[in-house]
Amino acid sequence: MIVEVKNIFILFIISLFFICFVVLANGQDKTIMKNEEEIKMEKATFAGGCFWCMESPFEELNGVTEVIAGYTGGHKENPTYEEVSTGKTGHLEAVQITFDPSIITYSELLDVFWRQINPTDIRGQFADIGSQYKTAVFYHSDEQKRLAEESKEKLQASDKFQRDIVTEIIPASKFYVAEDYHQ
Repeated sequence: MIVEVKNIFILFIISLFFICFVVLANGQDKTIMKNEEEIKMEKATFAGGCFWCMESPFEELNGVTEVIAGYTGGHKENPTYEEVSTGKTGHLEAVQITFDPSIITYSELLDVFWRQINPTDIRGQFADIGSQYKTAVFYHSDEQKRLAEESKEKLQASDKFQRDIVTEIIPASKFYVAEDYHQ
C-alpha cells in the first residue's frame, strides 16, 4: 500500500512537472512570436545628393533605428567611393534607413526627404554636381511607391518650385554600404 501511494505520488509529481514545462514552453514561444510580429522594421532608401548631408536629418528622428550611407541604382558590383565619384557606375549616393513604422511612418520620412533636397535639379544637389548626386526615392514595396508618387504630385501641385520636380521614384535595387569612414 505504501509503495502504491509512493508510486502514485511520483507519477503525480512527474505529470505536474511535465504539464508545467509544456505550459511554460508554449507561453515562451507565443511571447517570442508576438515580439517578432510586433517589431516589423521597414527600410526606406533615398538619394539626395551627398549622403553625408542626408544622414543627420534622419538619424535624429524617433523611430529611426539606423541610417547607412551607401550606393545604389548602378551597374557595378561592390563599387567604391572613388568609382562612384567618377559618375560612370550609374550609382547614386544614398542613405538606407531602418525604421519602426509603428513610431514613424514612411510618409513622414518622405516629408523629411523632400525638405532636404532641391527636387528640380537634375544635375545634382547644390555644390555637388554629377549623376551620382541626383535625387531619387527607391521604393521597397507597392505601398511605398504609391506614397512616394502621391507626395511628389502633392509637392509639384503646391507651386513651391518654379520648375518641374525631376526626382525619380524607382524600385529599390542592391544597396552597397559605403566605406566605414562615410558612416
